[in-house]
Amino acid sequence: MPWDPMRDLLIMQERLDSLFGRATPGWVPLVDLYETSDSYVVAAELPGMSRQDFQIDLAENTLTLRGRRADTGKAQRYQQLECGLGQFSRSFRFTDDIQGDAINAEFKDGVLLVTVPKKPKPAARRIDIT
Repeated sequence: MPWDPMRDLLIMQERLDSLFGRATPGWVPLVDLYETSDSYVVAAELPGMSRQDFQIDLAENTLTLRGRRADTGKAQRYQQLECGLGQFSRSFRFTDDIQGDAINAEFKDGVLLVTVPKKPKPAARRIDIT
């Protein structure tokens, strides 16, 4: 398995937060956030989850993905455990140029794609001089 420095930093942050009594999520899903010419796209990896296990909220241009991945309920003796369990929450703040009422979310094969459309830019125009 290749080394993933971001995962190691997130794990270290969770451990430090727990030492100082801060509430921490049970795990942190991997997320890609990219921009196209007309939208922002959030792609979250949520394997083994169903649509009922998470929710998406938008408040003040901040998109929040939160949910819970439950344990299988079977008593197991793990040799290695890398798949996170429990609650999670991820938030992404956008500038004022988004259309909050036109956000689209699609969940397929364990990947959540949230498309956040940008507001159209005003067309260039010539100003008449009077």
